[in-house]
Amino acid sequence: MSEVNKSPAFWRSFPIFEEFDKETIAEIAAIATYRKWSPGTVIFQRGDEGNYMIAIFNGRVKLSLITPQGKELAIRHMEPGTILGEMAILDGEPRSADATAVTATEGYVLAKRDLLPIITERSETAETVIRFLCARIRETTERLETMALYDLDSRVARFFLATLKQIHGMELPDRANLQMELSQTEIAAIVGCSRPKMNRAIVSLEEAGAISRKDGIISCHVDRLIRVAEPDEA
Repeated sequence: MSEVNKSPAFWRSFPIFEEFDKETIAEIAAIATYRKWSPGTVIFQRGDEGNYMIAIFNGRVKLSLITPQGKELAIRHMEPGTILGEMAILDGEPRSADATAVTATEGYVLAKRDLLPIITERSETAETVIRFLCARIRETTERLETMALYDLDSRVARFFLATLKQIHGMELPDRANLQMELSQTEIAAIVGCSRPKMNRAIVSLEEAGAISRKDGIISCHVDRLIRVAEPDEA
């Protein structure tokens, strides 16, 4: 796949840039360098210097932590329209996780030396970035809450709801379909369980009428998913 058109609409499809004015978008496009990574490529590792961030427009990247014993915790999967590596650029600290291309991935690299002045020297741009980072923190807090306070069925239901919100926004339809690119093993790593337990949770959601599966499509009954996700509020 060739380099995509770096139009203002393209850059504003990334939440961190969506409120940037035309001039700032043009500067972002001018400093961006196209890159591609083959499946399995380690893009950066925990502890590396954070001297760039990446805007993904094709493929998928896994962020994870690996213990000295080799156990892996998947933090999240970065899809097209997302960025990664921004924290190390902004706080000057080393990378906090490993980033690995799961599939053939394409994106734009934005070097810290070029990007940081654009972000920090204009108050309106800095405010936009602050709001983006606050949204990330809230999302992380919700994920930690899910992992610590909810049983497995609820965690899986909340995962599906969060995925639906990425597609439809906060106002979800009564019913919606998902074509998951993640395997059950990958979802299990995200919600913190084994592959067999993940399969049992999927079956449990089917028995509750919250989801159904056919030909690789997951049909979601949103109200029932919400009842499973928030059992104390049902």
